[in-house]
Amino acid sequence: MWRDGNFLTMWSGQALAQLGSQVTELAIPVLAVLLLGATELEVGFLGAAGVAAFLVVGLPAGAWIDRMRKRHVMIWADAVRAVALAALPLLWWAGVLEMWHLYAVALVVGVATVFFDVSYQSLIPSLVRPAQMAEANGKLEATYQVANIGGPAVGGWLIGIVAAPVAILATVGTYAASAVALLLTRDHEEPRAADDRAPILREIGEGMRWVFGNPLLRRIVMTTGVFNFSSTLSFTLLPIFLLRELGFIPAAMGVVFSLGAVGGLAGAIATPHIVRRIGEARAIPVSAIAFSVVACLLPLAAAFPTIAFPLLVVQFFVASATVLLYNITQVTFRQRITPARLLGRMNASIRFCVWGVMPLSALAAGALGTWLGVVPAMWIGAIGQVLSAVFVVVGPFWALRALPDATD
Repeated sequence: MWRDGNFLTMWSGQALAQLGSQVTELAIPVLAVLLLGATELEVGFLGAAGVAAFLVVGLPAGAWIDRMRKRHVMIWADAVRAVALAALPLLWWAGVLEMWHLYAVALVVGVATVFFDVSYQSLIPSLVRPAQMAEANGKLEATYQVANIGGPAVGGWLIGIVAAPVAILATVGTYAASAVALLLTRDHEEPRAADDRAPILREIGEGMRWVFGNPLLRRIVMTTGVFNFSSTLSFTLLPIFLLRELGFIPAAMGVVFSLGAVGGLAGAIATPHIVRRIGEARAIPVSAIAFSVVACLLPLAAAFPTIAFPLLVVQFFVASATVLLYNITQVTFRQRITPARLLGRMNASIRFCVWGVMPLSALAAGALGTWLGVVPAMWIGAIGQVLSAVFVVVGPFWALRALPDATD
């Protein structure tokens, strides 16, 4: 892959975009909590707005994307995200920025992200050979983790120097760079023939049947969906937990995320070695046990405020490493077994199930945080994460070593 200039072009653009997105993921919550004084419920609304699109348009997006050139969809999505985010510093500079502006921008960016992410995971088979997909996914995931390491630290520094709204402009620039890189990338995707199309609802149903008709994929989706619902309960309230409950400054919050994300880079690097050692199939329940159990360290930090910083770093490190092992393995498996004509719908169906629960969870987090308090709500999320592993831990994965191919 290091000699594949076409892949490197796309990869470099994604590296910049991922770095920028990490800056914004820190800047927008800081903007809401510290500059606009957002309540727990408002933070819940903001979290829900950011991922609502996966629930609302996630399924039809997959059917539409299967009819379009995926690289072109990604270019337009980058352009929309850049323009929407650029509105926030302008509104702040004009002195009229309010919470509803954040909700609106989050919704627009969320819709564009649905189209981008589904296309992104469906594009790899048209860029590289089948034998290279695991390596390509590993490199992209490693880059994502490097962005997780540098992005929050850069974001925290920028927020301290130029304020959160201006820091968002860095993300605008990286999305523009990603669009340019995609314009320069070439793929060998063949558009679907016009006679290979059915009504949208029928095509959506075909994608859902493909996902839930595979018993291994069905268990993976159930674990991922329950984990995402439960982790969103915790992470929606994380800015309030860190900035108000624990008294962290934005820079310290960014450092926690960055140090924890080193685990993601380690996980991406270690995944091929772990898979060779224990087998592709067993890597899934092993990683699920690890990232679900370690979730309990997050609310536990509230009980030990003097060591909260190292506890949070350990939690983020282990979770990032094992989530990467899980994601690289299961994403490569589903790309490998899915026919090209179904890739968009397969990814959209899975995203609908595992990301569509997140806006509901974010709203629940806001309500639980208001009713019970931030820390009890985060404990509920941690317990749910522990339970999420059951679907892949109790199942056929232990009896297998390699996951089946498309021909099995």
